[in-house]
Amino acid sequence: MIDKGDLVLVTGATGFTGTHLVKALCAAGVKVRAIVRSTSNREALNDLPVEWVEGDVFDQQTAKRACQNVKYIFHVAAAYREAKISDEVYWNVHVKSTQLLVEYASQQTGFKRFVHISTVGVHGHIKSPPADESCAFSPGDQYQVTKVEAENWIRKFASDNDFPISVIRPAAIYGPGDRRLLKVFKLAKLPIIPVLGFGCKGLYHLIHVTDLVNFMILAADHPRALGEVYICGNENPISIKDMIALISKRLNRTPRFIRLPATPFFLLGDLCELICKPLNIEPPIYRRRVAFFTKDRWFKTDKLREHTGFKAQYTNSTGIEELTDWYRGAGWL
Repeated sequence: MIDKGDLVLVTGATGFTGTHLVKALCAAGVKVRAIVRSTSNREALNDLPVEWVEGDVFDQQTAKRACQNVKYIFHVAAAYREAKISDEVYWNVHVKSTQLLVEYASQQTGFKRFVHISTVGVHGHIKSPPADESCAFSPGDQYQVTKVEAENWIRKFASDNDFPISVIRPAAIYGPGDRRLLKVFKLAKLPIIPVLGFGCKGLYHLIHVTDLVNFMILAADHPRALGEVYICGNENPISIKDMIALISKRLNRTPRFIRLPATPFFLLGDLCELICKPLNIEPPIYRRRVAFFTKDRWFKTDKLREHTGFKAQYTNSTGIEELTDWYRGAGWL
């Protein structure tokens, strides 16, 4: 466990995963510093003893101030896909910030570990699942391209300079407060539920945010995790269809599925992106969203358990049931 006297820096602290991480660290009595933009919503963390450093994570002076005397860094900050985000922003948030933080962290006496949060998205489409940490990179958009560049850079720097890192590639993160999987849950309320494509099972790997945060903290101080890369996901994948079936059962509904060809939806997604992106409008449907329902994203996740003995609190079933109840209670479902 991280020593309570050690100062920990968190980037992306006001995001979904970052908020849960900061809460867990503070609950453990750890001293937390966080980089935050002046416009970020800190409401969920206002009552916690966090030292805030205002500025952009890719600003040199902000990074320099934030890294003073830190022993650990959790680099969680990410630029999530939106039509209005430029390629430069993706590069700054993912690559430049990593380079700056590593530069200043390496100057701190007794620095212990840089936990770099990547994504399973760096692997792109998995042609022969399950994939493991050694699977080739195949990024499919600028978000994934810059995530690959950042991970490649920090791993090379660490190897060349004996810099202490652990890299974590989370699977699909979910939990109370998350909106990214809400569209799947809303499908369960339809009288007839469309399932796209005929050539795959639609397998998906999930990780509850509580389990992800617990592993991040474990990896930060575990000797076996030093210099390692881990895909962080549940032990077993789940298909989109089975996910919807679990949600429907929790809602006391009987799902009725119909399979539809995916090609027309891909073409529609391409058309929407072509029209909406130049106007900085978020497209109602796009290729990546269609791909969510039509590709197998199945990963082998044994390594993190074999190296660290990590045990997840949530199975696919218990996590989905909890989130269904939360969505319903929040009025989102």
